[in-house]
Amino acid sequence: MRIYTRSGDKGTTSLIYGKRVPKNDLRVEAYGTCDEANSMIGLALSFLENEKWEEKDAFLNVMHRVQTILFHVGAELATPNDKEVKWKLKQEYIQELEDQIDAWDKNLEMLHNFILPSGHRASSALHTARTITRRAERTAVGLEDELPNPLVVSYLNRLSDFLFVAARYVNQSLVGEEIPLQADV
Repeated sequence: MRIYTRSGDKGTTSLIYGKRVPKNDLRVEAYGTCDEANSMIGLALSFLENEKWEEKDAFLNVMHRVQTILFHVGAELATPNDKEVKWKLKQEYIQELEDQIDAWDKNLEMLHNFILPSGHRASSALHTARTITRRAERTAVGLEDELPNPLVVSYLNRLSDFLFVAARYVNQSLVGEEIPLQADV
């Protein structure tokens, strides 16, 4: 398979099943933003390559599953309404995020004010992935009338919460500093 096809040289791209749309179509923006968030999660994980902590393998497994499901979110966004989604999101995926948030959060120091994205490089990258996910969510909300599966927006909403807690979990596991927001500057 060739990487380049030249089919997008005139500013259009294909959705799943081949329907052509402009590259600035809201659907393309939404699934492209999911891809961007997924890439940032991958960058965060690459920063953990030489790190060691007891739960690292479990953490990586959870994150790889999230990356796979986020790819499925993109597939839902790239599928025209009149076509079947091959990898349909399920409520259980949102529940998995919530369960993991709760498991990590119960061991984290309670927050008393906002924190600045900081600490370990992986944590900072996860905070960046969180903000990219929020943008994907905002874009998907603009498509809500065109989305056959309302779980897309719900998943993206919960994923941003998950990434916030994951960033905190990495900082705690690797003794990264969390910098509290100073109200008086």
